[in-house]
Amino acid sequence: MTTNSPAVGTTERPALRSGWLVLVLLAAAQFMVVLDATIVNIALPAIEEDLGFAGSDLQWVINAYVLAFGGLLLLGGRLTDLFAGRTVFLAGLILFCLASLACGLATSPGLLLAGRAAQGVGGALLSPAALALLTRAFTGSRRAVALGVWGAISGVAGAVGVLLGGFLTDGPGWPWIFYINLFIGAAVLVGVLARVPHEAPRAETRLDLPGAALITGALVALVLAVVRSEADGWTAPLVLGGFATSAVLLALFILVERRVRQPLVPLDVFRLRNLAAGNAVNTLLGAVLLATFFLLTLYLQQVHGDSAREAGLAYLPLAAASLTASAICSQLLPRTGPRLPLVTGMLLLSGGMFWFSRLEPTSTYNPDFLIPSLLWGAGLGLAAVAALSAATQDLGGEAESGLASGLVNTTLQIGGAIGLAVLSTLTFDRLTDRLAQQNPYPIALLDGLTYALQIGAAVALAGAALAALTVTNQRRPPAER
Repeated sequence: MTTNSPAVGTTERPALRSGWLVLVLLAAAQFMVVLDATIVNIALPAIEEDLGFAGSDLQWVINAYVLAFGGLLLLGGRLTDLFAGRTVFLAGLILFCLASLACGLATSPGLLLAGRAAQGVGGALLSPAALALLTRAFTGSRRAVALGVWGAISGVAGAVGVLLGGFLTDGPGWPWIFYINLFIGAAVLVGVLARVPHEAPRAETRLDLPGAALITGALVALVLAVVRSEADGWTAPLVLGGFATSAVLLALFILVERRVRQPLVPLDVFRLRNLAAGNAVNTLLGAVLLATFFLLTLYLQQVHGDSAREAGLAYLPLAAASLTASAICSQLLPRTGPRLPLVTGMLLLSGGMFWFSRLEPTSTYNPDFLIPSLLWGAGLGLAAVAALSAATQDLGGEAESGLASGLVNTTLQIGGAIGLAVLSTLTFDRLTDRLAQQNPYPIALLDGLTYALQIGAAVALAGAALAALTVTNQRRPPAER
């Protein structure tokens, strides 16, 4: 789950001292940002009990972060060009760390959600600025190595999050999943101040603040409408109004992007077949990615009865499969192109989710949880790398590639927010119905999880079909780029 700037400048690059140390510092910051998208999953039951969350509202602990992060990523890239990479990086780092402290100290659901949203804003500044600094620090083959390390660190962080979350939650307590950011952030802050020089911004860059506000508002309205449907029904005025508001804001966003001189998203890039197809499949990938971690965590702790630490350890084979498949896919792409691994990855995700939907309260780890974990993890590794390749292979030039990479990460976050909202809402809607029929809570919850996982499997299957029909291995001729 990498996060790139949409507008990496072409200004003169200052020679950064101790380049590989700079890579370690920037990768550590990215590790922290990606970590916080997954580390909270294992801690959700403890947070629910301590702060008094309603079960159906737990998804907002994740979505408050993802919506702010994904909705503002493109704006963060523009700010990086306007105010210089190091300035935006430090501002994002400080905001992220202060918000992490606020999350750890939160005593109510509202305070925690506000802190999570602030973390997302900090991450949206920090992550694209970090990548811009990295691309300015390395050139040629050294840049390829640095970007490979960057991508690997991002993948490791997503997998380590669920494991580390378990140990911290069962150990010093769930607030430490946020306090740990203070130690990482302090080390990065000192290192960047010492090793990364200030750089001149790109003077001609302008901010598209209306575009950023409209796309973020459209996403929030859409997710709110989906969440409220669980309590009010899909035809309730508030729910229909939310969908209508989201559609209007999205239409206004498209109108604004067509009129401003420097839009967040130049809409003509979607004429590129693989860019459009790659991002469409990537949205479906995001829809099952965050939701699967959320649903499986509820199963492990509230149905199967595992501790937070045991639940975290249960994800280790999944993480290993994902990292292994990512490395294999990177080696295969030059020979196969993106379509085959993308279709295969989405099929494996679908198969893994369907297998997970067969879990019972008495299921054993091996083979009932282990085998679908390996399938799902391998599918994630293949699909994530192949989707990025498909969406960027037709582009040339640093700024153009940066835009495409930013879109890939934005669509992943957007898909994650919407998918989590839909699948968690379906889970708790089914849970409510089964509790009304006097079913015990674990059995009622399992029924909801089973239903949501089957819907998720269908979404991943649709992604495989979409990739097979739309993604091409043919590169656009250089003259057309």
